[in-house]
Amino acid sequence: MAERLPLEAVEAWAAAHARWKFRDDTIRKKYVFPSFRSAVVFVNRVATIADELNHHPEIRIRYDKVFLRLRSHDAGGVTQRDLDLAERIDFATSAR
Repeated sequence: MAERLPLEAVEAWAAAHARWKFRDDTIRKKYVFPSFRSAVVFVNRVATIADELNHHPEIRIRYDKVFLRLRSHDAGGVTQRDLDLAERIDFATSAR
């Protein structure tokens, strides 16, 4: 089981990563796209990365917006696995 990271470490990570927020023991980010179709393409990319890492975010789609929330439920908060997934998503989608 992954170990929950200290609050200060997660806050520092979020401050160093564009538009990621830390709230309620999750890291979250909103992505905005030019169309619904573009948002769905993005979600499919996220799904591929999540399957590769065997760690899956909460995903909400609202027309041209995608909301991601990452948290390791077994650890009761944010772990290194969540940060690694967030970084992979940003890198792979050029949404840094």
